[in-house]
Amino acid sequence: MKIEIWAEVTCPWCGLGSHRLDRAVEQFEHGDEVEVIHHSFPLSSSFPVDQTFSARDALLRQHGVGGSQAEVSTRRIEALAEAEGLSPYKVLDNLVGNTDLAHEFLAHASAEGKNRQAWDAIFRAYFGQARPVFSLDDLLDLGQEIALDRENTRQALTEHRYQRQVRDDAARAQRLGATGAPFIVIDGKYGIPGAQDSDALLDVLRTAWDESHPLTLSTDGDAPVCGPDGCAVPAHS
Repeated sequence: MKIEIWAEVTCPWCGLGSHRLDRAVEQFEHGDEVEVIHHSFPLSSSFPVDQTFSARDALLRQHGVGGSQAEVSTRRIEALAEAEGLSPYKVLDNLVGNTDLAHEFLAHASAEGKNRQAWDAIFRAYFGQARPVFSLDDLLDLGQEIALDRENTRQALTEHRYQRQVRDDAARAQRLGATGAPFIVIDGKYGIPGAQDSDALLDVLRTAWDESHPLTLSTDGDAPVCGPDGCAVPAHS
């Protein structure tokens, strides 16, 4: 089974949604046969490069949400994350910025066979440690933590080798019906918008599995069986 999840690095629902998907796969009876692939869905390309803002300022600029409303909405996400095993999970007191280079870093890491490690590392650094993940040096340091070659990574990012791939990733999600992030697609058939809870995701995983693995009955239909009307005796008895 193939599961694809599109996410934005600084989206708190994306970090939580990725965690919820992990929990669903862990509980899934066929979890060892599931491949999870992360894709990019940048949402901050309009932000200036090389500048960061407080999450409070960003909420006000982008969504017109400020004051107590910002406090209530973001603290709710933090509380949900903590209740589900993500602690600390920093949202309101974090910085935000243009994540285009971060997505290019993630594409490079994926090309090096480290898709999962890179996405886990960037969510952990940003939400768990409130570390910036916007500049070249931020990303080179993060790359070293997952054993990416620093100079090779530097070259890939300064050349913007994966810029087109990031755009194509986001465009594909939109063609599949995504209007925001996170967005999950299971086996190319089931699209799931938003950070659904783990139980809901588990139900969809089971439905998708049953659909792609229909039960095949044995050709031997003459074995003893009991039904609503009693117990049948094989004809050859």
